[in-house]
Amino acid sequence: MHHVSIRTADIHKAIAFYEQLGFTVKERFTTGYTLACWMTGLGGRIELIQIPEPKPAADAFGDEHYVGYYHLSFDLTDSTANLTDWLQKLEQKINTLRAEEPEKLSPLKILLQPEQQMIGDRIYEVAFIADTDGLPLEFIRVL
Repeated sequence: MHHVSIRTADIHKAIAFYEQLGFTVKERFTTGYTLACWMTGLGGRIELIQIPEPKPAADAFGDEHYVGYYHLSFDLTDSTANLTDWLQKLEQKINTLRAEEPEKLSPLKILLQPEQQMIGDRIYEVAFIADTDGLPLEFIRVL
């Protein structure tokens, strides 16, 4: 897969958020009349596109009848010993940045605290957070 494209209401807030996850801006450009960028990190590449006059995103996580793209998933098996500690460190990083520049980021929104889930013959640790536009992001570890 080359990249995943994410439409955002505020590209600067989205960049700041994804940087906290470990992404780095690799290319800035315009698409049509709006700002965009490619970021790499966590084993992949995302494209952020700022949408003028944005409408709120659908609640893909909370609406059990929602149909469409659901979430991005990142495997942190080789990056952290457990998701609880990883989430706490992420929340601390975001809170530190917010203390310096409160307009830059919103508080971390955890959609699902880490829990174990059996998928096939493996047990995973799974957690969900929301990005700056409320889009669900999943983080998994093979146990």
